[in-house]
Amino acid sequence: MVKLSVIVPFYNVQQYAPDTLRSLRANARDDFEFILVDDCSRDETPDILERAARELPGAVHLRHEKNGGLATARNTGLDAARGEYLTFLDGDDWLAPGYYEQLLSHIEELGCDFVRTDHVQCTARARTVHRVPHGRRGVVMSPREVILPADRSTSVDYAYAWAGMYHRRLADAGLLHFTDGLRTAEDRPWIWRLHREAESFASVGLLGVFYRRGVASSLTQIGDVRQLDFINAFDQVIRETAADRDAAELLPKAVRTYCAIISHHLGSIERFEPSVARKLKSMSAAALKRMPQGVLDEALDSMDIQRATRLRRLRRRPVSAEVAA
Repeated sequence: MVKLSVIVPFYNVQQYAPDTLRSLRANARDDFEFILVDDCSRDETPDILERAARELPGAVHLRHEKNGGLATARNTGLDAARGEYLTFLDGDDWLAPGYYEQLLSHIEELGCDFVRTDHVQCTARARTVHRVPHGRRGVVMSPREVILPADRSTSVDYAYAWAGMYHRRLADAGLLHFTDGLRTAEDRPWIWRLHREAESFASVGLLGVFYRRGVASSLTQIGDVRQLDFINAFDQVIRETAADRDAAELLPKAVRTYCAIISHHLGSIERFEPSVARKLKSMSAAALKRMPQGVLDEALDSMDIQRATRLRRLRRRPVSAEVAA
């Protein structure tokens, strides 16, 4: 019986993959498996993973013939996973020795559907601790009950799939798969669905996953059209939340978060290629028009003047029928 499946997508991370794999070795156990998914890398990553498949205990090496993006690579790993529990790691991040055994002990003791945990963000030599925005630690609760309030950061805003561990019953219920093809913000519809539909969760104060920021190949550093997938991701959040039994209570949170993300991208629009910047404006204007307008009015009224003004100006922008669709 496999106790834990760790799903690790890799794409063109030859510089960082050795550190990731060394940290997995320091977390290996006879009943752990590490599913290494090469998303059609074009550098030396495939060779590194082939060696790992021979040398890393519990390694399972899978390779895409075509690059599909992080969401699709994670789904490939989920489909192959055999563990009673599942978790994720990105191919350029790393772990403290023995971290997974500690996290597994927490979720087994708590007996909940999933746990969320803190992490360390690493930018060059700087290290910053980021906490789950949920103060009650080690207490099993309903995930639905911690989505709100709308005007504060909550657990659905802490969308990192690798900052937690998940019981197999969530995968069997269809709650752990990602939307195929999303190139960015793939964690957003995922975390919202998890909090709406899972029955129990807890947050734990455990540090052991190290999230590497500023990687040149990361989409957060690249201002190309793939970044605009955040619009598809949040459209999905709005659509699915609008169909929820508690839509009236939850939609203000979803709409306000969507608006904040749009404003964030507009505020750093200079990093996008000119054609992508124009597309960002037109697609964001269309997104604002698709939102429930009464809820949007309330969201804009609750935001600071700079963001609200930026979004109201964008809301008045004409949108072609093609973009609006």
